[in-house]
Amino acid sequence: MKVKEKVIRKKFDKLNSNNIPKPNLLKHCFNAFWVGGLICVIGQFISDIFSKFGVPKDELGTYVSIVMVFLGAALTGIGVYDKLGDFAGAGSVVPITGFANSIVSPAMEFKKEGFVFGVAAKMFTIAGPVLVYGIGSSVIVGILYYFLRW
Repeated sequence: MKVKEKVIRKKFDKLNSNNIPKPNLLKHCFNAFWVGGLICVIGQFISDIFSKFGVPKDELGTYVSIVMVFLGAALTGIGVYDKLGDFAGAGSVVPITGFANSIVSPAMEFKKEGFVFGVAAKMFTIAGPVLVYGIGSSVIVGILYYFLRW
């Protein structure tokens, strides 16, 4: 019986692999490139607006990050960012707006389970490991820099 199941599974996998559409890699890379670039252009535009209003250069990055995270969260909340992610792939995930999406999306999904066990518990399921390893590696690099600086 097991041999027959393996033969059937092998035939099924072969038939299935012939019918799976091949992804257009060049198109996907191009979409990721221009959408990610457009997000960066929007960030630069916001930076230019803040600098015109006299925000000091050392504070510009903070202000722009806050606005971009807010825009990413708002676009996720109204359902636009998910469509953008389907279209652009990594082009929408890599900028800071993708970080906002990775926090807001699970929070919205698990809202029906309540604020404690739903929103609060599930909010960092995607972004949590990124934060843990990012902070952990920065601590390690900071310690190494402290002891090995010239």
